[in-house]
Amino acid sequence: MSSPSPDITIPVDRLPGDGRFGSGPSKVRPDAVEALAKASSGYLGTSHRQAGVRFMVAALRNGLAELLSLPDGYEIALGNGGTTAFWDAATFQLIERRSQHLSYGEFSSKFAACATAAPHLEDPEVITAQPGSSPDAVASPQVDAYCLTHNETSTGVATPPRRPEGAEGLVLVDATSAAGGLRFDPREVDAYYFAPQKGLASEGGLWLAALSPAAVERIERIAAAGRWTPSFLDLAIALDNSRKDQTYNTPALATIFLAQQQVEWILEQGGLPWAAARCERSAEILYGWAERQDFTTPFVSDPGRRSSVVATIDLDASVPAATVSAVLRSNGIVDTESYRKLGRNQLRIAMFPAIEPADIEALTRCIDYVVEQLA
Repeated sequence: MSSPSPDITIPVDRLPGDGRFGSGPSKVRPDAVEALAKASSGYLGTSHRQAGVRFMVAALRNGLAELLSLPDGYEIALGNGGTTAFWDAATFQLIERRSQHLSYGEFSSKFAACATAAPHLEDPEVITAQPGSSPDAVASPQVDAYCLTHNETSTGVATPPRRPEGAEGLVLVDATSAAGGLRFDPREVDAYYFAPQKGLASEGGLWLAALSPAAVERIERIAAAGRWTPSFLDLAIALDNSRKDQTYNTPALATIFLAQQQVEWILEQGGLPWAAARCERSAEILYGWAERQDFTTPFVSDPGRRSSVVATIDLDASVPAATVSAVLRSNGIVDTESYRKLGRNQLRIAMFPAIEPADIEALTRCIDYVVEQLA
């Protein structure tokens, strides 16, 4: 059992308006929850193949296409299971023979492990880097899919996805904690896939993917060739259902509703440029504070690689991060703990679009107060 945290009460005037800073599941805007409650009697508990839910799916798909500024011919597909399920699906119908993976944290390594375990694929090329940094993809004639990560949630490293020079394969980008908060050029990617429990301020259990015409062609060609694929992971089935504004099997209706509310809210504020600028403002506040204090250091040493949606801040050995997080939690400020497998004396703080920059600033004041009291 963990030891009890010190009895420290943070002054009310220092507290943020909302104390949720988790990197996923993330803060859900209260306005979206209220909208769901108002719509619940005619939406929750209804058939996902009837007009009411299909309208919401269509609104989410169309909103995402606008939010991500997708080029003509790109499609939004969705299915159940989250990003973990999408990795498995991609090994069946987006990787034809051999993939290349950039591995530099917990989540970027997991897709590489999926491809390595798939018996119908050749062993992938895996390019590694230490947590806190990121490698670059390299064009290879032996590779037909380049698997990148826009934002490594476990370490707070952001890497703009780019098609390797001279590469002919598909570019598959895990955008689970990036979508809706980080800028990118959709022409550089063929599958930009994510789950909605982070930047889209919703719940988990759903995957969404922006697919290029080349990605759609590969999915349909591999399916037509007869490669065995479990129906739940069949991207051709998912595409067919997505075009009908539904999912193959029953989705969590609240997840779809909340994600659509977040997308609509971002679009009303100014779209992805607005959301990215808001996250960048939060990052400026947080990293600036970390660089000024004598007990904090941004874990990602290269400022150009520091994420503006998930920050990792190392604390001096004299300041136990677990104790700081425990005190914050006892004061209603939650989920600032480091990613467990990284094993550092560190805080991990989300800065997704739903999180107010003013609350990030208040959080820094609260951490200062806790550290002062611990001393």
